[in-house]
Amino acid sequence: MANNNNNNIMVPQAKEAMEKFKMEAASQVGVNLKQGYNGDLTSREAGSIGGQMVKKMVEAYENSLK
Repeated sequence: MANNNNNNIMVPQAKEAMEKFKMEAASQVGVNLKQGYNGDLTSREAGSIGGQMVKKMVEAYENSLK
């Protein structure tokens, strides 16, 4: 089976900013992330971080339309 990993960052300079954004989102939802491997997170914790990130991106986009 081929590896179809689509999690590549298109702009390498954005990697640090995305890590910071992820840490901020985790802090906002009360999940303690550490640098490096976070495989001990529950699905709920990981989902809440991703959901918070999407929420903030949508808010930023909506604000840019004003």
